[in-house]
Amino acid sequence: MATHLDLGRRGESLAKAHLENAGYEILDENWTHGRLEVDLIAYKDKMIIFAEVKTRTGNGFGEPEDFVDVRKQRLLADAADEYLYLMNHQGEVRFDIISVLFDRNNNYILKHIEDAFWPTAN
Repeated sequence: MATHLDLGRRGESLAKAHLENAGYEILDENWTHGRLEVDLIAYKDKMIIFAEVKTRTGNGFGEPEDFVDVRKQRLLADAADEYLYLMNHQGEVRFDIISVLFDRNNNYILKHIEDAFWPTAN
């Protein structure tokens, strides 16, 4: 398996553990609808949270969260719309970003950005 895929899975695993430790219930991991994917879908305080996890080994080109651009936000919103429809969820929704930045010694900094964005209409 490619190293970048291993890194991404490791970041998602750390993000999942972080959410669980913070009292979130994990509803789905790597949920897909067609070509759309949401890394983590969680639930807390009657709210569904769609979390995009970005993992990097350096920040020379920007912080991991900087890579959740407008296009990615729209894709997440499209996936979220379908998920909400299927689950018949009428409550609140939030989009979070969880960034995981590893250093050369395999230490990491995890940053959970709640309500990181609200997707705009296409």
